[in-house]
Amino acid sequence: MPAVVHVRRAFALGGVLTFALAGALASTSSANAATTAAAPATGGGYVALGDSYTSGPLIPIQSGGLCLRSSENYPSLTAAALGYSLVDASCAGATTVNMAQDQTDLGVEINAPQLDSLTSGTSLVTLQVGGNDIGFIDIIETCAEESLGNPFGDPCTEHYTTGGTDQLLAAIKATGLKVEAVLQEIHQRSPHAAVYVVGYPDILPEDSDGCWPIVPIAYGDVAYLRQTETELNAMLAGEADANGATYVDTYTPTIGHDVCQAIGTKWFEGLVPTSLAAPFHPNALGEAAMAKALESAIG
Repeated sequence: MPAVVHVRRAFALGGVLTFALAGALASTSSANAATTAAAPATGGGYVALGDSYTSGPLIPIQSGGLCLRSSENYPSLTAAALGYSLVDASCAGATTVNMAQDQTDLGVEINAPQLDSLTSGTSLVTLQVGGNDIGFIDIIETCAEESLGNPFGDPCTEHYTTGGTDQLLAAIKATGLKVEAVLQEIHQRSPHAAVYVVGYPDILPEDSDGCWPIVPIAYGDVAYLRQTETELNAMLAGEADANGATYVDTYTPTIGHDVCQAIGTKWFEGLVPTSLAAPFHPNALGEAAMAKALESAIG
């Protein structure tokens, strides 16, 4: 069976295989917890809400159980740089639903509602969510499998636009209403907080049709998937603007560091990671780049 069939299991979004590796990395997680607790509080209280792009699965040092939070994720880096005390509520696999409801995996609770980490005294909130709402894992899995039979065509594009309706664009529009509700709830719970909506970075190359089979996305599908991410980010920017938040562009500053680049240049891993990070997710360099973008936005 082709390895790509197992893409779902390769993602560090709370699966058992990922947790096993995370456990091996977690021997120093207690040191990470101590570092977080000792962070200077001069900047006030910072609560990070989000999914795996926020939590940083497999990037050392790991903590948070199946939520797979890294001590080098962008909330941790930003909190240290700007002097905030951090409560990192992010969790791999989270959707907008998990902002207000428990997150479970195989019937086991792995994270409390992320919004419960907010207080009236919270001064900074970041939110990065929506990728899992539109089916990030399913999209990559489907496109990778479709590419095996037609690597030079656009089988994934055909799959998601059959019948004249772009299923992914429709999912993005539906997710916008959910993001709006989350932002309104953030303002209710933390009325004095500055709120930042963090967009998703550049995963696929801007100036080429990809690098199949190293990254198993058909050449003709790269532009469609890139446009889908652009639409997702545009939705997040629009919801931020309409709901009293500031949008943080992480896409533009990460162009040229996509999954097809060489080791050291790429800030995002492909199907087979070459550093400690989850497939199709930021590595430590990617998290650092998002931290820099966030810090610049905060000013």
